[in-house]
Order: sequence, then C-alpha cells, then structure tokens
Amino acid sequence: MIIRQAIIRHGRRIATRPRLPAIRSFASEVDIESIEASLDRSLKETHSIESLLQNESSDAVPQIDNESHTTPEYNYDQVAENYRSIKRQQTLTSHLGTSLTPHYTPHTLLTHPPPPSEISLPLLLASQSHLGHSTSLWNPLNSRYIFGIRSGIHIISLDITAAHLRRACRVVSGVTERGGLVLFVGTRKGQGRCVVNAAKLAKGCHLFERWTPGSITNGHQILGRCRMQVVDEFDQAIPGLEKELLERPVLKPDLVVCLNPLENWVMLHECGLHGIPTVGIIDTDANPTWVTYPIPANDDSLRCVQLIAGVLGKAGEEGQTRRRERAKRGEVTYQPEAFELKTQEGEMKTGGDQEAVHHAGGSG
Repeated sequence: MIIRQAIIRHGRRIATRPRLPAIRSFASEVDIESIEASLDRSLKETHSIESLLQNESSDAVPQIDNESHTTPEYNYDQVAENYRSIKRQQTLTSHLGTSLTPHYTPHTLLTHPPPPSEISLPLLLASQSHLGHSTSLWNPLNSRYIFGIRSGIHIISLDITAAHLRRACRVVSGVTERGGLVLFVGTRKGQGRCVVNAAKLAKGCHLFERWTPGSITNGHQILGRCRMQVVDEFDQAIPGLEKELLERPVLKPDLVVCLNPLENWVMLHECGLHGIPTVGIIDTDANPTWVTYPIPANDDSLRCVQLIAGVLGKAGEEGQTRRRERAKRGEVTYQPEAFELKTQEGEMKTGGDQEAVHHAGGSG
C-alpha cells in the first residue's frame, strides 16, 4: 500500500516535467568552432611536414639531367663538413647520459667459457647451479652434497660443487696432457652447441644424439667403419699406415664427460664394464655412484651445463697446450704404439718412438 502511494505521488511529478529528446539527454553540447580550429591546425602542420620532406628529398637526391643522363656535381666539401660536425657533437655529448657498469652476460659462457682458474661461487650462483629437485625426488646418496631446503626444493652446496668441478678439471687436463681421448656427451635439447665447443677446445669427440647401445662393448660391429689416422706428437698425420689400421680394434675413449647421466645410464654402464673413467653432472635425483668423478649441480639448467662444459673444455685445452710445449722440447708425455712402416726400398721401419693413434672423426 505504501509503495503504491509513493508511485502515484512521484509519478504525477514525472508526468508534469517537460520531456527532452533522447539524443539530447545522453549527449553533451558540442563546440563546433573549437573542432574546426583544431582541424585547421592539424592540416597546417601536415602541409608544413610535407613541404619539409619535399625540400629534404630534393636536396638529398639530385635530379638526373635528361640529356646527359648524369647528376650535377655534388658538393663533397659539404659532406665532409657535416661529418666533422657530427663527430664534434658526439665528442661534446659523449659524457652525457648513463653508463653501463660491468654486468653478467650469459652468452659468453658459450662463446668464451672461463678457464678453471676463474671458477667462483658467484659464477656458479649466477648459472643456477645450486637449484636441485623437489625433496620427494631426492636420492639419499646425495645428502652430503645438499646444503638445505628452500620452498620444498633441495639447495646444492656451491662450495662442494666448486671443489668437485676443480677436481674434474684436473682430471680432464691430465688426460689430454698425456694424449688421451675425451668424449663429451650431452643428449638433451639445447646441449649440442656447448658439447661441440667443449670437444673442439679439448680436441676430443662429441655426442649430442642418442647413445647407441653397444658402442663400447660391441664397438667392432657398430663403429668398425670409423676412420682413424696415425699422428705424431705434434698432431700431424702420418701417411702410409691406413692398411695396418684396418686390423686394429675400434678406439675407445680414455675419459667420458656426461652432462645428463639419467638419460645415458647405458653408456655409463658400458664404461664401467671396460674401466673407462667418467665425469658427470649429478643432480639431487641422480645416483652419484654411476660416475667416477661426480659434479653436484643442476643438470636441468642450460646455463649451468654450458658453464661446466665450457670449463672442462678449457681444462682440456690447457692440457693439450702443455703437451705440445713439451713435445717441442723433445718430451713425449705418453707411450706410443709401434707400427711397421714400409719404406720405398722395401725395408720395414718401426715407427713407435713418436707416433700414436688418434681418432680422426669429430663425433663418438
């Protein structure tokens, strides 16, 4: 009843109020003169810009003479003056603005990896080497490498990572110094470039695709057609021994560096059967007993993998450099194998003083 009386009372007032058009009630009053003035200003600015562009284009691009089909002589003195003016302005304004301080550039880990002497905790921290897996996925054998737990994730101790990485660098450097063959293996997506660069630095072999089971245990059948060559202590090829190499067994690596042991456990098992030492990145979910020299670090971080592969490649390069320097002084750091080389007179010559067999291919 009360609602009905209120509607009747206010309805009479609404009915007596003058009605406005619907468009007038929803639209505000428009100032036509101001709109015309703004359009005139924008049109003038457009014309001025067009005239400026036409003048600049006419000055910058000289017209071609229709009769001689040549351009008029260009004022090269003005060009030189403009160049000197720009250089003068750059000199006067070069000190203005902000200057970039030395900052972290992750791409240098791939192009210019640091040597083993520059391994530091800030470098390992910046490469995310300390991040492990969830606590529910951990392997109890890695308890000695774990620093603590943060948000349900194990944190790897960077002090232990740096110590184990330096030890692995000494191993790689010692193997290459004695003429050994190092195989770098990384089969995960994105690890191909760092594996190839590390193998080039250490003058070893690389593998960035799936490991073929039996490449070591049954290498004569799988890798029997891989080309080999005989080189001296200066890595110079010695011709004339191709036939003798056909009867030799397939070369086996003296050291294997594995960047993802979880996917290559078959390869690690074959290396263990033949006594080949291995170096591997061990995350908190991996078994550290699979490799001979574990490096506790984050194997899921591509930046961490590039850092470790680059440092190990640099260590191999240092070993190769020391081996060549000692070879120049007449010192051979390894025991070469003897071969019989036929001379032109038909005599047999034993070439075992300064000769060794190296793998000629780049991949394992």
